[in-house]
Amino acid sequence: MKSVTRHVTNAMGRSFENRKASIFKTAGQKSKLYSKYGTLLYVAAKNGVPDPENNPALRHLIDRAKRDQVPSHVIDKAIEKASGVGGEDFASVRYEGFAPGGCSVIVDCLTDNNNRTITDVRTCFTRTGAKLGPAGSVAHLFEHLAVLSFKGDNGDQVLEAMLDADVNVDDVECEDGRVTLFAPASEFYKAKTALLKAFPETELLAQEITFIPQASKEISPDDVPMFEKFMNLLNDCDDVQEIYHNAVLPD
Repeated sequence: MKSVTRHVTNAMGRSFENRKASIFKTAGQKSKLYSKYGTLLYVAAKNGVPDPENNPALRHLIDRAKRDQVPSHVIDKAIEKASGVGGEDFASVRYEGFAPGGCSVIVDCLTDNNNRTITDVRTCFTRTGAKLGPAGSVAHLFEHLAVLSFKGDNGDQVLEAMLDADVNVDDVECEDGRVTLFAPASEFYKAKTALLKAFPETELLAQEITFIPQASKEISPDDVPMFEKFMNLLNDCDDVQEIYHNAVLPD
């Protein structure tokens, strides 16, 4: 059992507390958000079963979609589409590299056309002077973790409950009236189930499988405009689902 103080208020912390999906405001941005969730839900239902009660991955995505205010009809349509015969074939693709300012970045995509996706992602890098690297070039600088966060100060009890349920916990952090549990990504559903069983009144503020950087990279003020352009270009790519980085922007 490791006891490591994680400062989740860095760039990665902001990624699951102020997730990009929650700031979509215009009609066009909402449409893009719904489209991305539609693809994720379709793939989860197609790869498993369209019943969320028997498909934990689908159930988790439905919960995320609802938190991000995706309408029920968008969710239902994606699941209904996956229930049919045939359909589209999507594959997960991951790209790694260095964003403007020298920070590390991981871009996760879902695609039915690899050539289109790599062209779109590469364009985001080249237009902003970023560098697209080979597989594994920056992933080793991140930890792939499940993150469960909720209001409280009962970290010791949470850790005890996880040990009793034989959950492999990386760390439990208590800070500012909030408990954050970190576990290996493979332990997400086991940890969540054990947590809610031990503390049924818990309302989760964050429940993610994410990449958390082992160290952050401060971006100079001069690099901020290009970094923001890079992020905006990636977010505009239909196939891009998640972006992880270790950048810390100046106040």
